[in-house]
Amino acid sequence: MPFYLLRKMIRKLPGVVIKMIPKPDPVMTDGYGSREKIGEICADAGYKSVLLVTDKIIFSLGYYEKVLNSLKANNINYSVFYNIASEPEIDIINEGRTIAINCSADCIIALGGGSVLDTCKIIAASTKIPKRKIKHFLHKFVYVSGKTLPIIAVPSTSGTGAEITVGAVVKNEKGIKSSTVVIGLNVPHVVLDSELTMGAPESVTVYCGIDALSHGLEGYLADIKTSEEDINKSRECIKLVFQNLPCLISNPDNVNARQNMCLAAYYGGNAINMQLAGYVHAFAHSIGALYQIPHGKAIALCLIPIVSFHKNICMDKLAELSIYCGFSTETVDEVAAANRFITALEGLLKNCGFERGFDMIDEKDYKKLTKMINADSINYLPPKTLNNKEIVCLLDEIRNGR
Repeated sequence: MPFYLLRKMIRKLPGVVIKMIPKPDPVMTDGYGSREKIGEICADAGYKSVLLVTDKIIFSLGYYEKVLNSLKANNINYSVFYNIASEPEIDIINEGRTIAINCSADCIIALGGGSVLDTCKIIAASTKIPKRKIKHFLHKFVYVSGKTLPIIAVPSTSGTGAEITVGAVVKNEKGIKSSTVVIGLNVPHVVLDSELTMGAPESVTVYCGIDALSHGLEGYLADIKTSEEDINKSRECIKLVFQNLPCLISNPDNVNARQNMCLAAYYGGNAINMQLAGYVHAFAHSIGALYQIPHGKAIALCLIPIVSFHKNICMDKLAELSIYCGFSTETVDEVAAANRFITALEGLLKNCGFERGFDMIDEKDYKKLTKMINADSINYLPPKTLNNKEIVCLLDEIRNGR
């Protein structure tokens, strides 16, 4: 059976599965410098001993010190593990689990970007079943009876939304990136501290911001019925990025814009949890992996061609977004409103320094890319299932910038 027909037959399955998985519903603490409240959060929750996990960059910058001072002030015992790499492997995860067990941690504080947050999800799960080898926690799904060790998630970037997503991306025993859905993930508290994103290079700010926007947009356009609350969060994610990302290009020290982007990323993570992604991510993952380009850049290359391709089937949703974001009014007809949204998206990407087209894509790679895109997209809920011919046409558009 052709993969296209198989994909069409099971296209609703990811939506059925994702609705069955319990999601974190954390209390949010936000604001510039808000990580200094973590000690109080731990004390109120009754935690006696915690493990602070971060990476070497965060550690060298001293961003963890406010957390430690807060823990000390509230008489919370702590240990620190800062050996997290950008692509954590099993040995690192196992080391973190060992420290968590030895210090009798009853909570993990995850301070960092997506790699730290995802690593902590596996540490939190595996600590509850210490006799099981880490490799057994890196399957497609891992179930923890009851819940994992609680995590206080403190993201240092505003893009991935990993502070709330149930998925974790780490390297398996073969050194290959694998995605694991943690069933029973326990994230009772999220701290959105914009101070951690201050001073980030413009490229990081932009890549993360576009990634957050894509989460909200693909969630909003996804072929799944979900609650009005989740729909509103996806819409708000998109609006916040449009309103605040350009501000950070002209004024990187704008604290309010930084805080709003943290919230946008959080809402984008909710979209991934509740509505999944679509072909923008399937294409971006495949192109990014084959040509070794940053995820945010790959997302930016794919957004306009793929959103434009889905325009006719998503006309009503794009028109609604256009009105919600202030690009149109209700008096404008649906087609014009949808076009205005796409035009605004093009303007945002241009303002962020992204050019259309990517000539590194080689036509000789189309067959390989098509297989990769088909394999990745089976996990998502796009508005329409693409056949191989449509995928090749879109690769042409991405390559040539049409």
